[in-house]
Amino acid sequence: MSGPAGIKDVAAHAGVSVGTVSNVLNRPHLVRPETRERVETAMADLGFVRNESARQLRAGSSRIVAFVFTDTSNPFFADVARGAEEACRESDLALVMCNSDGDPAREEDYLSLLLEQRVHGVMIATSDAGGTRLRSLPGLGIPVVLVDSGESSTSVWCSVGVNDAAGGELAVAHLIERGHRRIAFIGGPAGVPQLRDRLTGVHRALESADLPPDRLTTIETPATTVGAGRDGGRHLLGLPASTRPTAVFCGNDLVALGLLQELTRHGARVPDDVAIVGYDDIDFAASAAVPLTSVRQPRYLLGRTAARLLLRESEARGHHRHEYVRFEPELVVRQSSGG
Repeated sequence: MSGPAGIKDVAAHAGVSVGTVSNVLNRPHLVRPETRERVETAMADLGFVRNESARQLRAGSSRIVAFVFTDTSNPFFADVARGAEEACRESDLALVMCNSDGDPAREEDYLSLLLEQRVHGVMIATSDAGGTRLRSLPGLGIPVVLVDSGESSTSVWCSVGVNDAAGGELAVAHLIERGHRRIAFIGGPAGVPQLRDRLTGVHRALESADLPPDRLTTIETPATTVGAGRDGGRHLLGLPASTRPTAVFCGNDLVALGLLQELTRHGARVPDDVAIVGYDDIDFAASAAVPLTSVRQPRYLLGRTAARLLLRESEARGHHRHEYVRFEPELVVRQSSGG
């Protein structure tokens, strides 16, 4: 036999019909165990590899689920992907990850490619849920779930997210309880919905404590990276000592870790001189030089829930009610805030 073994070769080797081999591949529960074992042995003997492209043409979709996200350097997304991958594996699907790097054009290119491949579904963490290509996918039979989203509208797609306003309020209320009255928020860009919501929570905490808005210093960064946190730290240290904030809430843990590095490099003591609270509670937060107080998001559960919503929609075949699942954050107090 020249070339790779085909389904007819397997049928001949096992002494069964081509239809039986097809059932073993696609509907194994219809085949008697002893027959299924004989066919599987024949596949192993011949080195048979299923032609997934041909199956995809017949079925109209693949066994690939895509996760499009904005920042490959952020461990938050790796943890979300791990939860999604586990749920996909349980349904015999594979997860592929596409890093848009926060670039809307790159995100559109990925979505176009995934549409061409007729993927099983798309989970996406995006700052622009109004993109033309994204909104076209459900109408073309590809389920979409927004991940880490504040999008509560369920008319177009399912979404999972965290109550970020409550998270921001938790962080700053904690700093106020520690006695701080001059507080900074470092994070950005300002247009990112999750950061906007966290800042809304900051203002709520100030209002609840009867602190005027001018007690808050907002330092916007171009990204939520360690480098952006270091830049924010330099900005903070450049403020007059008499009015400089004594506590900082950061848009995420990477920013907080960069801030911690910069403050330490200039001899500022954390939390004695400046207290810090981050967001996400990534694994690095607890192992930082000064263990980081952080607002914990259920990262693994976000991914797992997103995948389950997507799989449920793909199985519903048009008879599906979209859901918005929102989780509540939790404050994890460590040394960086005086805990």
